Amino acid sequence: MTVSIRFLGAAGTVTGSKYLVEHEGQSVMIDCGLFQGYKQLRLRNRDPLPLLPNHIGAVLLTHAHLDHTGYLPLLAKEGFRGKVWATEATRDLAAILLPDSGHIQEADADFANRHGFSKHSPALPLYTEDDAMRCLKQIRTVAMGRVFEPLPGWQAQFFGAGHILGAASILLEVGGRRIVFSGDLGRPDDVLMLPPETPPAADTVVIESTYGNREHPKDDVFAELGPTLQRCAARGGTAVLPAFAVGRAQALLHTIAGLKASGDLPHSLPVYLDSPMAIHTTGLYGRHMGEHRLDAAQIHAMESVAKMTRTTDESKAIALMHGPKVILSASGMATGGRVLHHLAKYLGDHRNVIVLTGYQAPGTRGATLASGSKQLRLHGQDLPVRAEVVQLTAASAHADANQLLDWLRAMPSAPKRVFVTHGDPDASDQLRHRIECELLWPALVPEHGSTWPA
Repeated sequence: MTVSIRFLGAAGTVTGSKYLVEHEGQSVMIDCGLFQGYKQLRLRNRDPLPLLPNHIGAVLLTHAHLDHTGYLPLLAKEGFRGKVWATEATRDLAAILLPDSGHIQEADADFANRHGFSKHSPALPLYTEDDAMRCLKQIRTVAMGRVFEPLPGWQAQFFGAGHILGAASILLEVGGRRIVFSGDLGRPDDVLMLPPETPPAADTVVIESTYGNREHPKDDVFAELGPTLQRCAARGGTAVLPAFAVGRAQALLHTIAGLKASGDLPHSLPVYLDSPMAIHTTGLYGRHMGEHRLDAAQIHAMESVAKMTRTTDESKAIALMHGPKVILSASGMATGGRVLHHLAKYLGDHRNVIVLTGYQAPGTRGATLASGSKQLRLHGQDLPVRAEVVQLTAASAHADANQLLDWLRAMPSAPKRVFVTHGDPDASDQLRHRIECELLWPALVPEHGSTWPA
């Protein structure tokens, strides 16, 4: 029987990564992510999978971001009992991200029910914090480079992808086929993470294309962020930075620490890290030395540059602090979490600045702000946007189009086929076109739900 790949997510969109590899009645899922962004995508999270969860033999995770892991508690809740394989750092991050995701969903549903702005009565979370805690017991860790068997007769191996702590690409071997899944690839010049490792030979490659139609600017994040924060502080404003709690928040803390050390920002400028998840994540860098670029002194500077606000009361107290300040808070696309309350407070004042710190998926509040909209819908109300909005272009932790091609080009031999996924339609198609024209390899963008031989 042939080996096939079913694309249950991240096909024609940049979110919801789920790839089902099937062979002789067995199946392994690569990544298990939530759909985010447009409502029609988010509604897919409530659609049943086209197979029973207990028919999936194992799940392999490339990394911990929710668009790659956030469906896992629901999969387990609905009957998946197999093992989930991940690197140690991915397990550590998932133990932070998944319960927080369940907690936020419960809190958002409760808020919607109390204030009556949900179309559902009652509004229900996809899963709870307890559901997430239970699924963590199914995770098994494997070191980078070690060959393991997710199922009898199937072999797999993680190798470094950069991007965030623990992120890996995956080589999966079954039925005489070698399939490489890129996961999310980091930048060779990332401020925190080591460059991605060279991919091994494979028959089939599934590659992400988040930045498949773009190149990163030559300026670094220090040159981009410094003047923005200086400008805001000079007019007595507050800078709100919606930031992904894993990876982006730490890169921003490292950058702000550097700007203060160089004198580009005053040491007295208050900085708040208002995200329990980001605070916990920041503490992991010291536990995973050697997996990133930072030394002990740089980790200490990153951890000490901001006041860590862990409790809800501490978060609310930030609003009572007068004068210029910087607030880093999750989520990075302003889809939920504490940052929404900061946006509600600071959007309406022209002295303030909202700094969008990374990619903003279509349909998210971050994308609405990036588009220049003069209003933003928050908690059932349309609020005016008077604050300055700045989109950073140098802070991305994703490889750009040229770097994605360089990663492919480094393969020892040409694969028989490349599937281009995890990108908006234009980004995926432009990368597909470049793969075909520059590498002369067959490439295609699979449709959601489609099945292809591997």
